Amino acid sequence: MKRLALTNARLIDPATGFDGAGGLLIEGDRIVASGPDVFSGGVPEGAEIVDCGGKVLAPGIVDFDVMIGEPGARHKESFGSAGMAAAAGGVTTIVTQPDTTPPIDDPATLEFIHRRARDACKVRVHPKAALTKGMLGREMTEHRFLLDAGAVALSDGDTAVADPVVFRRCLEYARSVGALVCHHPQEPHFSALGCATEGIFASLRGLPTVPAEAEAIMLTRDIRIAALAGTRYHASQISTAESLAIIRRAKEAGLPVTCDISVPHFALNELDIADFRTFSKVSPPLRHEDDRQAMEEALADGTIDVITSAHRPQDEESKRLPYAQAASGGVGLETILPVSLDLHHRAGIALTSLFERLSLAPARLAGLDAGHLGKGALADLVLFDPHTPWRVDRKALLSKSKNSPFHERLVQGRVLGTWVGGERVFG
Repeated sequence: MKRLALTNARLIDPATGFDGAGGLLIEGDRIVASGPDVFSGGVPEGAEIVDCGGKVLAPGIVDFDVMIGEPGARHKESFGSAGMAAAAGGVTTIVTQPDTTPPIDDPATLEFIHRRARDACKVRVHPKAALTKGMLGREMTEHRFLLDAGAVALSDGDTAVADPVVFRRCLEYARSVGALVCHHPQEPHFSALGCATEGIFASLRGLPTVPAEAEAIMLTRDIRIAALAGTRYHASQISTAESLAIIRRAKEAGLPVTCDISVPHFALNELDIADFRTFSKVSPPLRHEDDRQAMEEALADGTIDVITSAHRPQDEESKRLPYAQAASGGVGLETILPVSLDLHHRAGIALTSLFERLSLAPARLAGLDAGHLGKGALADLVLFDPHTPWRVDRKALLSKSKNSPFHERLVQGRVLGTWVGGERVFG
């Protein structure tokens, strides 16, 4: 059995809170030992040695919100290109959205996803399946069949289920089969025509707006229905201070409610669209600076459970349009770590806490034994230098699409190596 010894590392294990010098021993695809004294008696004979040079070695990132263009939009992103981009960004597991053409709403489509991912992707792939048929919000899918076919959660992607009766039925069915329901809380009638957050800034630029309350309205409805149904509920892409207050009250009440935030919503604000920069058009739209600051505080105090890239590849033709007509979304697999590290460098969030949100918490949500360095864990790892500065160049990204909202941004932190199951896939 192949042995790999990663020595002279700064280990980060969010499961135990360990942050210190040490090493890690891999046999086959599993971690067999890790810690400060793992090689005190020497490296086992025959093991391949990788000297980490004192850089940070952490569990690979589990990105809980990734859109892939297969099937239906392979020109935007394939499993092959997404896998290369993920590996370059330290992401070892991607949890894909069901927003494909056709949507992932039946076991046959799920089987296609598993087969394509297995054959073409460098990293692990676990799909979410559609909550409603065709993601139309009218009729629930066969949740049990989808879970049996390998879905890790149920979601209608970036589309909200508007009908509360349908949503309640979906939640009740999901509870009966033990499924996690992920929902994008944006009231669809409010948000259908808007492309920027309502306020003076957007109005001065003549952009159609959506009130920030569109999120709070839908989130309040969702949590009340989830409480009624007794279902685990996950709010995707929280972006406003008011939403955080709602989440806090739900958690204080003991409800099984979790949430995530996309990197753009704690790293950018509405000012980043000042020159009608369509690469900064995302859904929900970028918020006011006070909302962005509230997101940082919520990441620090644990209100927000998970950080995601919200990877949404769009081709040039979809983005090179007037702002209101341009497609929403940005690629993020290669920038999720360096931009998130800003929370460590500037906001003082510990690396163990940061990787709890990047690796451990999303793995637990998806029911995966990942995101930690414990004995027996899969050897999915990222080695990085948290201090190396560089400038994001969208043309250098490995994603097929280049629509990065962080183009030309100075970041700090560079991935040096990525391992999946003990095999090096980057660096």
